[in-house]
Amino acid sequence: MDSFGNFERSPPVSEGDIRTVTIEAVGTKGDGIARIDGYVIFVPNVEMNDEVTVRIVRVLRKYGFAEVVE
Repeated sequence: MDSFGNFERSPPVSEGDIRTVTIEAVGTKGDGIARIDGYVIFVPNVEMNDEVTVRIVRVLRKYGFAEVVE
């Protein structure tokens, strides 16, 4: 609990999480964007509408960076 007696919620995305995501958009260099619970996740070397399993490697505020898990 925090100092106000509220229970602290863990963030929906944490470094090391493994998730399955669907790529919603892809940039010109092949980097894709997916969303998890309000977070924008950047995934390298994917194609539009791919469903991939990723490992979150970095989280900054509402953005995350991931790598594809083979």
